[in-house]
Amino acid sequence: MKSTITVEINLPQAQVAELFSNPQHTTRWMHDVDRIEVVSGELGMPGSKYRLVPKKGDMVFVATVLSRDLPNQVRLSLDSSNLVVSVTGTFKVLSPTKTLLVSQEVFHFKGVISTIFGFLARFAIKKAHRRHIEAFKLFAET
Repeated sequence: MKSTITVEINLPQAQVAELFSNPQHTTRWMHDVDRIEVVSGELGMPGSKYRLVPKKGDMVFVATVLSRDLPNQVRLSLDSSNLVVSVTGTFKVLSPTKTLLVSQEVFHFKGVISTIFGFLARFAIKKAHRRHIEAFKLFAET
């Protein structure tokens, strides 16, 4: 399953890219994440890994930074026991003070039960993706 959300942000490309790609800001806009925990590497750099620990529930993701081509793009892999999410954030210049953020998430469910759940929950998953990107826009612009 794939979800793509685009949003215009009233900031220069480099600033949007830096805010989005810095894991230390995650809890300021992903309101369902309680904290991040460094697993290995230099946080936010290619090859580094960190845990996203939720405020509720037990679905912990381990994020791996796959590439960081700032100010143009960042790619992550989020891995949990039932799911792998490939995340690509692309930052396009609209003007010197405006950036288009294109956030693409591709979901790969592990096992039959997870695949069925993913199919049934696809609208909720896409809604959560939109909520996260809208929250990022608000965080970045304020």
